[in-house]
Amino acid sequence: MKYFKKIVGERLFLSPIDPEDAELYANWINDLEVSIYLTSAPDIYSLARERETLERISKEGYVFAIVDSEKEQAIGNCGVMNVDLINRKAELGIFIGAKGYWGKGYGKEAIELLLDFSFNILNLNSVMLIVKEFNKRAINCYEKCGFKLIGKRREAVILGSQKYDEYYMDILATEFKKNSIPRIIENH
Repeated sequence: MKYFKKIVGERLFLSPIDPEDAELYANWINDLEVSIYLTSAPDIYSLARERETLERISKEGYVFAIVDSEKEQAIGNCGVMNVDLINRKAELGIFIGAKGYWGKGYGKEAIELLLDFSFNILNLNSVMLIVKEFNKRAINCYEKCGFKLIGKRREAVILGSQKYDEYYMDILATEFKKNSIPRIIENH
């Protein structure tokens, strides 16, 4: 696959989505260990359906492939959706599909790159996310990135006989400290 370095970090970069990655994404999204944390867990994604999804999201909004810089290999995706440029707010979504990258800080780095883009390029003021109560690894990551709990929807997720809350978290532009724009300008 061919990736383009739109937003560059230390170990990874964010690139426009490549629909040619459909088979990779279909493998991830059909892996219940990956999709249980997403809204797509009950869905079945054929290769054709995943290709259609990637083609659609590659043409709209701000969704990026998360790419390992060293291997030039996609490991997941992230993006801001429901972008409201008038009220300067959006919702963040992320997943790392390549399980070998879990728990190693790649999600945190991708979120920080996406927040830098959101606050310093899109000029947003507030970025929100929704996370399932049982996704402790993600909650910990979001807190490290500066997100704060702003509320919860009780028993909003039912898996088997268990009921879980959905947590609503957000971060404001004034709470986010990184800004890569001066560094980019100074280097040219």
